Amino acid sequence: MKHIFSLGRLLLAALLLAWLPLLAAATIIVDAGRNHSLSIHPDGTLWAWGRNQYGQLGDGTTAPQRALPVQIGMATTWQSVSAGTLFSFGIKNDGTLWAWGDNFYGQLGDGTNTQRNAPTQVGTATTWQSVSAGSYHSLAVKADGTLWAWGENNYGQLGDGSTTRRNAPAQVGTATTWQSVSAGNSHSLAVRTDGTLWAWGINSSGELGDGTTTNRYTPVQVGTATTWRSVSTGRGHTLALRTDGSLWAWGNNLFGQVGDGTSANRPAPVQIGTATTWQSVSAGDVHSVAVRTDGTLWTWGENFEGQLGDGTTAPQRNAPAQIGALTTWQSASAGDEHTLAARTDGTLWAWGSNTFGQVGSALVSSVLNLVSVQVGTATTWQSISAGDAHSLALQADGTLWAWGRNLYGQLGDGTTNDRYTPVRIGAATTWRGVSAGSYFSLAVRTDGTLWAWGTNANGQLGDGTTADRYTPTQIGTATTWQDVSAGSFHSLAVRTDGTLWAWGFNQNGQVGNGTIIDRLAPVQIGAGTTWRRVSAGERYSLALKADGTLWAWGTNANGQLGDGTIAQRIIPTQVGAATDWQSMDAGDLHSLAVRTNGTLWAWGINANGELGDGTTTDRNAPVQIGTATTWQDVSAGGAHSLARRTNGTLWAWGGNASGQLGDGTTTDRFAPVPVGVATTWQSLSAGGAHSLGLRPSGTLWAWGSNSSGQSGLLINTAVPLLIFPSTVVSAAYPAALEAARGLFLYPNPAPDGAATLTGAGPGTVVTVTDALGRPVATATADATGTAALVLPASTPAGVYVVRAGSRAVRLTVE
Repeated sequence: MKHIFSLGRLLLAALLLAWLPLLAAATIIVDAGRNHSLSIHPDGTLWAWGRNQYGQLGDGTTAPQRALPVQIGMATTWQSVSAGTLFSFGIKNDGTLWAWGDNFYGQLGDGTNTQRNAPTQVGTATTWQSVSAGSYHSLAVKADGTLWAWGENNYGQLGDGSTTRRNAPAQVGTATTWQSVSAGNSHSLAVRTDGTLWAWGINSSGELGDGTTTNRYTPVQVGTATTWRSVSTGRGHTLALRTDGSLWAWGNNLFGQVGDGTSANRPAPVQIGTATTWQSVSAGDVHSVAVRTDGTLWTWGENFEGQLGDGTTAPQRNAPAQIGALTTWQSASAGDEHTLAARTDGTLWAWGSNTFGQVGSALVSSVLNLVSVQVGTATTWQSISAGDAHSLALQADGTLWAWGRNLYGQLGDGTTNDRYTPVRIGAATTWRGVSAGSYFSLAVRTDGTLWAWGTNANGQLGDGTTADRYTPTQIGTATTWQDVSAGSFHSLAVRTDGTLWAWGFNQNGQVGNGTIIDRLAPVQIGAGTTWRRVSAGERYSLALKADGTLWAWGTNANGQLGDGTIAQRIIPTQVGAATDWQSMDAGDLHSLAVRTNGTLWAWGINANGELGDGTTTDRNAPVQIGTATTWQDVSAGGAHSLARRTNGTLWAWGGNASGQLGDGTTTDRFAPVPVGVATTWQSLSAGGAHSLGLRPSGTLWAWGSNSSGQSGLLINTAVPLLIFPSTVVSAAYPAALEAARGLFLYPNPAPDGAATLTGAGPGTVVTVTDALGRPVATATADATGTAALVLPASTPAGVYVVRAGSRAVRLTVE
């Protein structure tokens, strides 16, 4: 692609050469909170990412999370930052103190208990020197050496001799020799200018270091040493450095976070090793990180989420272990289950859990995926099925793949371990169809055999037992199975001879054999031989006959059977008199269907708008949704709905708390809304709170909840990932230049011609032009400086230029 930008390469090179020395010499300041991250860049801008339910990112919203760094405001004068549990602090160059996030305990210090979603100045003082945000309390030092505290005080962590909560800064004692402070979970530590160390608050694990487990309500000196240089507190352990470069630690040590090679609590400081070259330390929730003067990085403690960065998820390390061989680490900060670190070249790295996007990398997913993200790079996916919290898929070569929750063996890999990326199940290459239920799975092979695995407490596997199965198990010997559907606790199937079969939980008559007795093996329902398709819901069933009639049975409390009543049915009952039903799908408590004339219909529960009729009113008979006549197929999930039109567009509606609609928000939708601009959706599957989709290219896409890995994307990384300069920009463009300019563009490449630009500045007009400078699209950035870019559907693949004022970045469209 070099020839496309040949005229501008000299300018880009000049700009890059101008910026790189600044990046190399400048320092990135980082701080990891419990589930969010903050950084100050060399240009004085403030950035945040991760969990944001309480406004702790400061972007003016309470969007549940930000998976990528976003600039906070336009100020370029940020000097220091501190991330607490659900709140944040920053100090500007003028000595003013700013706070945002949760304020239930008064921890913001603005005199109220009001949550703040954007930085709010604390008082009018301009002499703040340093600040530390704990779990629910805050500490700060002013330029005159006085110590101040506010927030929760149930264990005396404010140090004022009481257990009274404070919602504004209150001076602690009268000393004017305080140098630095660190607020932990419910304890506090501080260093004075004379090198003495002081502690107060809870002491149940010996985290105060005074040799006892007695809580202290005012500062008490830790030992007699006068050579303490800095201190960092975690949930229940403390790290500190002395002026001779030695490292000391104490407190809770269950996961080896103290680092003395044991897992025994230490109520007084113990030296960690003999090295005297420690430069900085950071105590996280239950892990620790440190940098030595030679630029090496060291970590220890808990590692379940890969937060140590050693490439493993070994449960713990009881002593410091060097991470890699690099000697260019400058500083590091330990969060709850993630870690941030900066290098001397001005780059920012992160690793560990990305549950709320706190790692900030596009290479690992968060628990919520608000837009569709491609799963892996394979282009041979053929069919999909989303269960409650697990997913199944087949590739063109007939192999079976599974991922997500696996508590009952529903993935079929022989374990009960959740899988965060697709894993192949067995060696068979003859799988033809799959269906994922709540906690079990069904599949049919090309030879017509039926297979099942997962939980079996109600006989839903159909093998005649109630024993769980952790690998695919053949059900009976029949070789005529054609279509299967796994519900919450029961199963349905149609054979090639048109007969209908059912088994499993039957308390509500969902098996359809006229009883409410569970069936541990398939039983034929009636004598009909014209059944064509089945769909199992939570405790009810739907089926289509060859004559286009629709039938339903099972529980009906929310009208999900669609027969105009809320009466339970224990045998198949026809839904209305229509004979032109084309396809249908049963969700948890609602039903969707399409007729041969392309109209869309829905019925059942509607508490989250999952019916799509613009209301939240339950419907006990099919109601037409809108007037469009181009609907092709539908999929009903837990409380959301997906549908595809004949033009290949994707539409979604209903509950969206986990982003399962894929529209980039967590806002419920009461009527169908288009998702993206792609016109190449081939099939869809709605799960409990996640969604899957296939495109004709054979690519697999997922969005929504990823709590158990059901979206097929990693939610942690055990190795450091580059965050700044951005990892999400096109590799063909100088990443350092783009990041230094503060623009972040993702996804990039953009398969649909749809991307999001952050850092543009509020109200900035953003333009997209082709390689020849011809306009393609425009957008205006919102109050957070974010612009949604949507290129016309006719836009050809290639490289485009996105401009925000005088700044520009490349966008690759595939």
